[in-house]
Amino acid sequence: MVSFAKKLLITLTVAAYGPLMAGAAQAEQVQVMASGLDHPWSIAFLPAGDVLVTERAGRLWRLGTGGQKRAIAGVPAVRAQSQGGLFDVVLHPKFADNGLIYLSYAAGEEGANFTRVTRARLDGDRLVEAKVIFQVSPAKDTPVHFGGRMAFLPDGSLVLTTGDGFDYREQAQRLQSGLGKIMRMADDGRPLAGNPFANERGGKAGAQPHIWSYGHRNPQGLAVDAVTGWLWEHEHGPRGGDELNLIQKGGNYGWPVATRGLDYSGATISPFQTYKGMIDGRAVWVPSIAPSGLAVYRGALWPQWQGDLIIGALVNKEVRRLDVDAAGRVVGQSRIFPKISARIRDVRVAPDGAVWLTTDEDAGKVLRVTP
Repeated sequence: MVSFAKKLLITLTVAAYGPLMAGAAQAEQVQVMASGLDHPWSIAFLPAGDVLVTERAGRLWRLGTGGQKRAIAGVPAVRAQSQGGLFDVVLHPKFADNGLIYLSYAAGEEGANFTRVTRARLDGDRLVEAKVIFQVSPAKDTPVHFGGRMAFLPDGSLVLTTGDGFDYREQAQRLQSGLGKIMRMADDGRPLAGNPFANERGGKAGAQPHIWSYGHRNPQGLAVDAVTGWLWEHEHGPRGGDELNLIQKGGNYGWPVATRGLDYSGATISPFQTYKGMIDGRAVWVPSIAPSGLAVYRGALWPQWQGDLIIGALVNKEVRRLDVDAAGRVVGQSRIFPKISARIRDVRVAPDGAVWLTTDEDAGKVLRVTP
């Protein structure tokens, strides 16, 4: 007998081939908040109403409530090559008191590069007291699959996604490696005692103490549900096999042992689509949609979407809503905001409930969407 979870996974996988569920018949309003940006990667909302925006090329901007755009000085140097550059920006949970922000980015050299996190204090339009608090090891020699998404959990700890470096997919299963992981740390970068491998238990000698979960390929979305505390993540598969995961402490999410994707050459990566002791995705896309950006909707403008997930798609050039039930199961998905057809890099929900997006283009935009 096929379990409910297996039926649901198969349904969602097959659904990616055909039409999506029809979205709500409601015309959205799309406002361009900024344009002409070099691959805008992430946005963060400041308490007074301004918005921070990262460009992959290494610049950080402040968008004012009046539409003005000002550059932030003091941004650390990044390695802007291929998929590398400046990635995420998040605020400390007590930003109103301490002014701290966090930047993730690619650093290093062509033959030895890595994902790095810097913490700094935002003082007007300048970053001060900048300090590197975390760096992925080992270094790699590929300019792709950095991960780089960050989020704060309800307990105040910071989590960071790291990619597998593309050529080093086996590292995602090695606890001695920082590639292909979600890392959890204190707000100053220290590993936390509650991390599953912090004390090298269960014979995991040499395990990196920051690891929270493993078996990831290239995570490009990370979001915390403020109501349930759930940590959601999505990642790119190769040719097919993009996944949405509900992250568990110490969980192994399978890559590359279990995958529904094929190698870019068409070769089989693994004979296993699922594997005992490894956690299947809550949704899987075959063929790939290249999900990027992830937000849990808890706003007021679309009350019927409470707890649902909003994701962007780079390949499909669209925005989707995933209907999530009280048990954390994805029970449907639909395209939303049909006026928008662009490579979506980031998705955020503003304090007023509006959905903000960035487009992954040489002359990218920041969009604000309301009903």
